[in-house]
Amino acid sequence: MLQKFVYWTGALDFVVGAATWAGALADPQPGQFVALMTLGMFLMMAAACLMWASRDMCNRAPVIFWQGLVRLTAVCSVLYAVPAGLSQTWEYALVVFDGGVGLTYVLGMSRVTGLSFPRLMLCDSPDPVCE
Repeated sequence: MLQKFVYWTGALDFVVGAATWAGALADPQPGQFVALMTLGMFLMMAAACLMWASRDMCNRAPVIFWQGLVRLTAVCSVLYAVPAGLSQTWEYALVVFDGGVGLTYVLGMSRVTGLSFPRLMLCDSPDPVCE
């Protein structure tokens, strides 16, 4: 079940990456175009990495774990930005979606590998290899 969850939530990054490109191309703005095009491709790379990592979660757990940290960073950013007037209220939806996905990735990889948070942060691999 976790393997499919990682695969399909990762695949959603392709959609978000394409939407980022579409936004950049629909209304190109100086100072934003290059960053949005690069961000869109980065999201598509993350999608490919997550889909790849889901095929062997035991040995590729750090890829999934670190993507969980990226999503949790988005959550913390929204929790800070909205009350500070730096963002919009609709972004609280990211807290629910990315928060759930991020926690699932982080806790799931710890459970799959038996590795601690610090060992996953250091991209350690299980010994002996988990199954």
